[in-house]
Order: sequence, then structure tokens, then C-alpha cells
Amino acid sequence: MQIFVARLAGTPVFDPTGDQIGRVRDVVVGLRITGNPQVHGMVVEVQPRRRVFLPITRVRRIEAGAVVFTGRLNMRRFEQRASETLVIGEVLDLSVRVGDEPMTVYDVAMEETLPSRWEITKVALFKGRRREPRTVGWTEVSGFDTLQKDQGAAGLIAAFESLRAADMASALHELPAKRRIEIARQLADDRLADVLEELPPDDQIGILGTLEPERAADVLEEMGPDDAADLLHDLPEEQAARLLALMEPGEAAPVRRLLTYADDTAGGVMTSEPVVLPPNATVAEALAHIRQQDLPPAVAAQVYVTRPPTETPTGTYLGVSHFQRLLREPPSTLLGRVLDPSLDPIRPDFTLRQVHAFLANYNLVAAPVVDELGRLVGAVTVDDVLDHLLPDDWREGDHRDH
Repeated sequence: MQIFVARLAGTPVFDPTGDQIGRVRDVVVGLRITGNPQVHGMVVEVQPRRRVFLPITRVRRIEAGAVVFTGRLNMRRFEQRASETLVIGEVLDLSVRVGDEPMTVYDVAMEETLPSRWEITKVALFKGRRREPRTVGWTEVSGFDTLQKDQGAAGLIAAFESLRAADMASALHELPAKRRIEIARQLADDRLADVLEELPPDDQIGILGTLEPERAADVLEEMGPDDAADLLHDLPEEQAARLLALMEPGEAAPVRRLLTYADDTAGGVMTSEPVVLPPNATVAEALAHIRQQDLPPAVAAQVYVTRPPTETPTGTYLGVSHFQRLLREPPSTLLGRVLDPSLDPIRPDFTLRQVHAFLANYNLVAAPVVDELGRLVGAVTVDDVLDHLLPDDWREGDHRDH
């Protein structure tokens, strides 16, 4: 049975009792001078975002939508050896040759040649702009041992297309810097923005610095204003000012406002784009707004009610309606009649410790931030708080090894 490796990306991995323990992120092989490469195992991502090694000898079944293994999984963090190659991360998109024909790799197939022994046997290729597909034996292809300056990224992006942004960010972080940059350059602006929001600051700065300034500004516009402000805050002042100047004025304005607040305050971590409606809007309108697919759950959990204008900084803040209350009310009810009178807003200068205590005391996933003029300027959500509660390297996972 042949299994194409790119199709394994994201496949759930189950232990012998049927419990899912993670997902496949890559396949590890050892290249040879002659003959087919031997499959050493799989890189499996387990929660929270740790990559471990599953030896191929432990794999009992590979079927549609599942990889099942036997025995125990070593939870030590995966470290690639010099003699090993990652199929998805390093082989896809390579420029190779079949005879005298230049072609590009878009997938490879592995096959169980002996019990518990798997080898890479086939290579799926395409040629030229018309991307004519062709599948040949591994030994018919030359060029896998060549370091390429510009490898491309279409195959790897296709393999990771269905991943959540956080999972794709984790996959990018584990790749060599060269591959990480190649892939980032070929992602659509909105997808790259989502992925950047989930990467450690060093990776964010490294990727943004390789983009043309105009494109970097476009990507910043696609990011949430709070995430864009955090990233710009980490850049040299001159570079940040240049990128802000290249952004559309309407997109740059909320980012500029957020940059005026200290990092360790409510204003420094809040989002400036919560759901805001006037008091004469109906429950039906409010529910329609929080049903929007691109809203994070913590932002969609409540609707803030203010006098016009309803873009931050708003008119006078009146109160908040939680989605559970909205679900209990008739659709025609006005929001001004379903406000929670017991919840006072927090101030932009609240320290993070005060924000933590406020959310914990009232069992909230978000809280309104109101300035001294009584205007809603944003909302602090629980994910904003968690970002600052966790160690600085939590996205990289290194602190979990100690």
C-alpha cells in the first residue's frame, strides 16, 4: 500500500486504547546515496504544541483519517539529526530532474516493503507552468542532494492548507529560517497575518523584515490592531514609523492609539475592535454581529452598548450585554433594555495584575475599557491576558522541557 506523505499532514494519531494524542506534522526519512530513503518515523504534535518523535516501528495502522500506534510515546521534544530529512518541510517544492527534464516535487509516496519497514518509493512531480502531473520511482529522480537558493513553497502550503493558524505557525517555527521565509512570502496577506499573530516575536520580526515595506504594511493592516501594535512595538522606532506611514490611515489610526499605552496596562493589551452597537439596536442585530465567523470567541461573547459613534473611541459607554442574555430575549428587544448593570468597566491604565484580578473575580472572558471621558476605547479579552501570564517563550515550547 502506498501512502502519499503530504496527505498525512494533520492526520490524528491514536494510542492503542483509541485516545487521540496528537496530529502528524511531518515524516522523517534518512536519504541514501543509492536506493530508496528509509522512513524513520513521524513528527507528531501533542498538546500543548510540543513536537515529539513516533518511530515508524511503533506504527500499527495508517488509514483514512487515522494513524494508530502501539506501545508508549516518548514525550521528549523532537530534535532532527544531521542525517535526517523532513519530507514536508524540506523535500516538497524541490526542483529536481528526471533524466534531462526539470520538474518540481509536490508529494512523495511511502510504502511498507517489509513488516514495520517503510521506504519512500515514488515521487509525484509537475512540470512547467501548466503543472502537468507525473509520478515516477524515487531512483529515477536526481537533485535531492542539492541545496537550492529558492525552493518555492506551493507544495508545503497545500499540505498545511487546512491547519489552524496556530498550528501552521508552530510548523513554520520548526522549519529552517530559509524555508520559513520562502513559505511566508507565498502566503496570502490575510493568512500570513493570522500566522504572524501566533508566532514568537523573533520569528515575526524576522519574517516581516524580509518583506517589501509595502507588503509588510498590507499584512499589518490584516492583523488585529492589538497584535499589529505589539509587533510594531518590538521593531526599531524608525522602521515602525515607516510601516505605519505606509498603512491606510483608517487602518493605522487604531494601531497608533494602542501604541500610546504602556505594554503592561489594560490599554496596552486590549483590542480596539470589540462588537459595539447603539442602544436602539435590537437583540436580533446583536446576534447577527456576534455570529460573524472571523470573530474570536472571547470577542463574540458580549456586545458593548454606547452612544454614537460606535467605533472606538466611541460615544458615551452605556453597558454590556452578554450573549447568554441575548439568547434569552425576544429578537425585537432593544439592547438598551438588556444591559448588565452590575459590571463596571476598567480603565486603560489598569495594571495587568489588576486586569487579571478583575476577570477572575467576575468569571469573565472579556471586559470593557473606558477612558476618563466615559468613552469605550477597547476591550481586554482572556486570550490577551493569557499571552502576558505565560512565559515569554510559551509559543516556542522550550520552557516545558524544564
